[in-house]
Amino acid sequence: MQELFEEIIAASPASLPEGEMIGYSRERRSLAGYCFGQGAFRISLIAGCHADEPVGPRFLRHFVSYLSHLPKHSPILEDYQWWIVPHANPDGEAVNRSWYRDRDEHIDFIQYLSHVRRELPGDDIEFGFPRDGGDVDARPENKSVAAWWMKAGDSFHLHVSLHGMAFAGGPWFLIEPAWLSRCQELKAKCRRAVKELGYRLHDVDRQGEKGFRRLEEGFCTRPDSKSMTQFFLDRQDELTAGKFRPSSMEAIRSVGGDPLTLVTEMPLFILPKVGETLGPPDPEAERWKELIEEWKDRLRSEQTGTGAVGEEASQRGLRAMPIRDQMQLQWVLIVAGLEQVRLQITG
Repeated sequence: MQELFEEIIAASPASLPEGEMIGYSRERRSLAGYCFGQGAFRISLIAGCHADEPVGPRFLRHFVSYLSHLPKHSPILEDYQWWIVPHANPDGEAVNRSWYRDRDEHIDFIQYLSHVRRELPGDDIEFGFPRDGGDVDARPENKSVAAWWMKAGDSFHLHVSLHGMAFAGGPWFLIEPAWLSRCQELKAKCRRAVKELGYRLHDVDRQGEKGFRRLEEGFCTRPDSKSMTQFFLDRQDELTAGKFRPSSMEAIRSVGGDPLTLVTEMPLFILPKVGETLGPPDPEAERWKELIEEWKDRLRSEQTGTGAVGEEASQRGLRAMPIRDQMQLQWVLIVAGLEQVRLQITG
């Protein structure tokens, strides 16, 4: 299925079908879900859970457009059933539209730094799914998606939440803890694809913080809400701790079965040398963090022109990761996940 990537991105995201209106956002924007296929393998794909990560929604819109134009008896529809939410946060998308366009080949660093907006805990879609049926205070977007998943009538086999990072040493992949002993082939395929595209994997050891447990270079366990909550409780921040609800990965697993849940983390901007010293702390990561905060302050206070900040960032080696490459690696992980699930079920 890897060879389908060119056909997928050639499908225009401007020609999306209407889809199913599964709910509304806080600001009454419609929330669309798409279901394609009638196969035995049930897959959930979601993106946009963080409002400042536009590449996942862009890829899923290409994919929805592609699926919508396939003949009914195409293998990808006969073998699989696709449940797709291209953007789970239409309000957040509207707020962040000032710094990117769907035809961009990469993200402009200055526009991003000047205008990006990210929601805080409590407003975070990824960690905002209802705790139970009586959780009326969850965001309407989360309640709508969770209710739509229940309409599947059975458990899912695979769930992939497409995320991104602002800055990193390279691509990073997060894996369901319950599947760690069953993902060797998946990791090999992702490693190979990253190398073929000319990148090195992001590497960080967060020592289990918030559920991030390093597996090997480029791979980590996905976070979970209990670990997120405990992180803030350990810092006597009960207010923030109480704002975390289940993630989309936890919500899908609560439907039943033993789904493989995965998260893509594609960097908008690649930082040289980050991850070469594993840490913590990683001295290069700390240096870049200070630099980026300094550039933000200079842009806010208009102490220097945008051109000067951009030139300085470029001279120091910061570069935007092409959006096409990000989307290709998102597809690599989806396909690797499908193949891993099929291998587990069929042997």
